[in-house]
Amino acid sequence: MQGLDARVAALVGDHVETDTTLAVVVQHRGEVVAEAYADGVTADTTLISWSMAKSITHALVGMAQMDRLLDVQAPTGFAQWQNDDRRLITLQQLLEMRSGLAWIEDYVEGNESDVIDMLFGSGKEDHAAHAMKQPLASTPGSEWYYSSGTTNIVARLLGDALGDKNGANEKTHAFIQRRLFDAIGMSSATAQFDAAGTFVGSSYVYATARDFAKFGELYRRDGMCGTKRILPVGWVDHARTQTVIDDETGQGYGAHWWTQPGEPNSLIASGYEGQQILVLPERDLVIVRLGKTISEKRNAVRAGLYEIAQMF
Repeated sequence: MQGLDARVAALVGDHVETDTTLAVVVQHRGEVVAEAYADGVTADTTLISWSMAKSITHALVGMAQMDRLLDVQAPTGFAQWQNDDRRLITLQQLLEMRSGLAWIEDYVEGNESDVIDMLFGSGKEDHAAHAMKQPLASTPGSEWYYSSGTTNIVARLLGDALGDKNGANEKTHAFIQRRLFDAIGMSSATAQFDAAGTFVGSSYVYATARDFAKFGELYRRDGMCGTKRILPVGWVDHARTQTVIDDETGQGYGAHWWTQPGEPNSLIASGYEGQQILVLPERDLVIVRLGKTISEKRNAVRAGLYEIAQMF
């Protein structure tokens, strides 16, 4: 496509408007049609997902539900929640960010922040336990509030369902590796775990930009990889069934995936510092952008990616 390579190349590197873009991959109908990398980064460089990992967590829950290990409509069953109304919280409400649990999702150092405390402070050894201690701030299912803590609670529920206990993570690690990474060819991908054996589903997957594009392609193709079904029928629609429009971003939120108003059937895995996997099925397109951008400039990052999308 004329001008595509130049447009993609112009995004990478350091720019006043968007800070630093390390990698961009454009994949059309399953084939990489353009890619560009900043100095010191190559197609083989693994980079952090940040909250794009939440969308990977959604895939894992779907596979566990397909195996009848989890039921998204059921309450979690956590013993420590049985004596108060937290016992009513369902896995579906956690996936929709409507658990009702109190949480402050702030990434500015020095501000009061539950997410920073969970990942780097008093909760860093056991992220899920830290999040599960939170009291209810609203009735489960009644209000939407974005929370990395809820994702790590989901990851703990997954680990329990798979049979990992007392700090072990072997079964969860094998499940992620075999059922997702190996199955769709994400050969570079690694998932990180905390000391309690919980997959840090909120934040910590490392992979190349091309491998993150393979994950996006799984959702573009409705959970299929080649002729093999990886995700249950209907699970991609589950991801994009909109819960709310977020005032701050202007984007919709489904179940651990964002959506883009005006882009039918769109899905967006989005992370801190402007990490993005855009899945645009109506355009047969997946676009990955990895970099380091402050939140005030994320709209400029998105605008650059949508300029590329509109070429298709």
